[in-house]
Parts: sequence; structure tokens; C-alpha cells
Amino acid sequence: MAKKNIDEMSFLDHLEDLRWHLIRATSGVLIAATLAFIFKDFVVGIIMAPKEMNFPTYAYLCKAAQFLEVNTSFCAAELPFEIEVRKTAGQFSAHIWTSIYAGLVFAFPYVLYQLWSFISPGLHEKERRSSRGFIIISSLLFFLGVAFGYFVIAPLSLNFLANYEFTDEISNAWDLQSYIALVRSSALASGFVFELPIIIYFLTKVGLVTPQFLRKYRKYALVLVLILSAIITPPDIASQVIVAIPILVLYQVSIYISAIVVRNQKRKKKRKHV
Repeated sequence: MAKKNIDEMSFLDHLEDLRWHLIRATSGVLIAATLAFIFKDFVVGIIMAPKEMNFPTYAYLCKAAQFLEVNTSFCAAELPFEIEVRKTAGQFSAHIWTSIYAGLVFAFPYVLYQLWSFISPGLHEKERRSSRGFIIISSLLFFLGVAFGYFVIAPLSLNFLANYEFTDEISNAWDLQSYIALVRSSALASGFVFELPIIIYFLTKVGLVTPQFLRKYRKYALVLVLILSAIITPPDIASQVIVAIPILVLYQVSIYISAIVVRNQKRKKKRKHV
């Protein structure tokens, strides 16, 4: 059956179309999750890598500390914690949920494609052409964010929490689910935060945000960024600054993108009046 023209579709037709796009997106995630479940050694290797002191982040920070002649835990032989499972189905449950989240990460471009396939028919031809790189740019930003969370936030958090002592009478024995949740949340949270320029682009297109608004509330955004950095990183100043810098850069990029969108909209209005 041929797909109806966007102008001919009723509200129920739109809901039916959305349902099929959601089904396809979910199917893509499940297929990727199944592959992650099968190739568990590869996935487990990625998740467990930040606990090893030969992880690239620790190696670079250790070299920096040695250059500055500063004593640091980044040069230790190993992180002082062990990973344990305290539930009967703990490992199986961790395998299932880790595969699902890995499927979401790997299938993210396809999920975006399904989202864009649903939205794009409602746009004008010029808008579709100008937004042609949406999937590529959004996916690139997401994977950059995931990489930042994995290589920066996760190891900094693990190192701080592993070396923090409430009392030396207690040893660190972390639950497997808790460890995976820390690595997963660090990567996914950063991935979605890095989508800020794309979000600002669309908010500007619909008139909810302007570059003047973003500039006016820049100081409040700075406070929010520092709060966000404090939430997703350990409470040491160095880690918060490292995380805050790329978020502030993204905010500045978002202002620039918003200004471009507004300028293009003004040009279109002038052409219409000519």
C-alpha cells in the first residue's frame, strides 16, 4: 500500500506512522543488543578496561604528574577495589542489561534515522536540504560524548572512589551492577549532553531560543554546567574543571549555531518582502 501524502494524513495516520518508526528503531536496538550479547567478550573487555591501570587515561595522567613531580594515585600498580556479585542471577542480569545498553549505543544512528524519517516529511524542501547532515552530525556528537565519558569521566570517577577512604578498616568490594552502572552512566550522560548544539538548533528553528537569550543567561548556564559537572564527576575540583570545559565549549558553539539560524531566517523574510 502506497504511503499517503503528509497533507492527506489524519492524526491517526500520523500515530500509525510513528508506531512503525518506533517499531523499526526498537528492532534495530534489539538486533544490535543481540550481537552485543553474542560477542560478550568484546563488550566486557570495553567495560572492564577502565579498572586497569594500563588504561590510556591513567597512563597520560601519570606521565603528566611525573612531569610536574606530583604524587598521584594515577601511577599506582592497581586500583584498590574488587568486583563481586552478590545476587544469584547477578552475572546473567548484568549480561542482559549491558547488551541492551550497548545495543542502544551501537544502533543510535539508526534510531536517529527513524526519528528523522518521521519528522522530515513535515518540513519544507529547503529545510530538509539544510538539515541533510542531521543524522551524521548528531551521531558524531553522540559518539564523541560517549568517548569523553568513557575515557575521561569514568576513569576519573573510578580512581577517586577507589582511593577514597572513610576508614582504613573497610576494603572496597564493589557490586558488578554498581560498577557497570558507573561506566554506563558516565558514557551515556556525556553522549546526550554533547547533543546540546543539535537541540539548540531545533529550538532556535521553532523560535523558543535566540542567541540573545543564550548570551543573556550565559552566567546562569555556567553555574548549571558546574552543577552538572559536580553531579557526573567525583567531588574534586580538577575533575569538575576537566568535564566543565567541553560543556562550556558546546554552549558557545550552540550560541554560534543559534545566531546562524536566526540570520538565515531574517534573510528569508527579506527575500519574501522583496
